Amino acid sequence: MWGPEGLDEVEAELLGPPEELKGRDVLEIGAGAAQCARWLAAQGARPVALDISHRQLQHALRIGGTFPLVCADAGALPFADGSFDLACSAYGALPFVADPVRVLTEVRRVLRPGGRFVFSVTHPIRWAFPDEPGPEGLSVSASYFDRTPYVEQYIENGVGRAVYVEHHRTLGDRVRDIVASGFRLVDLVEPEWPAWNTSEWGGWSPLRGSLIPGTAVFVCVRD
Repeated sequence: MWGPEGLDEVEAELLGPPEELKGRDVLEIGAGAAQCARWLAAQGARPVALDISHRQLQHALRIGGTFPLVCADAGALPFADGSFDLACSAYGALPFVADPVRVLTEVRRVLRPGGRFVFSVTHPIRWAFPDEPGPEGLSVSASYFDRTPYVEQYIENGVGRAVYVEHHRTLGDRVRDIVASGFRLVDLVEPEWPAWNTSEWGGWSPLRGSLIPGTAVFVCVRD
């Protein structure tokens, strides 16, 4: 799944037709518990799941899989140039880094010529609205152009420590980041909320999803 709307890779084929995944070397970035890598392995691909969180990769190890798990920074990928045919990231890494061009440049480096990188993030327009699934989440409450990061802190003895940081980039910022890293943007998918999806998750809901996009999926190619 590329996001809470339920856009399935089987349906979307953003990485290519399923039959073409067999035997491909694929890097999942910000893999979490490696759900995408597990699906890719089932299609016959050769995935590698990378995340900066050792705890997340422990969950991946517990769930199981025959593919490698790598604990590393997405901005300093520990792979040789041209190691992969494809790369993907579903809400992983890119929303949480202050320098997305650094990550994109690294992903491009480890892809072979013609390689594709597909990544999804919260749609930038959502930053202007409260993160609420109901009617209160339909009124603009902040500037879309305010790029101040969202930070959650843990306070101990009067000292704050950031435990969660998410960075806002406008749609134009994302496009410029992709171009600056040397990728070519070939598609920008804004999934519509399907009628079958009645779930609410955080600020995602049928009400909001029918009116404003919640996910942006960028499809990039290394020429």
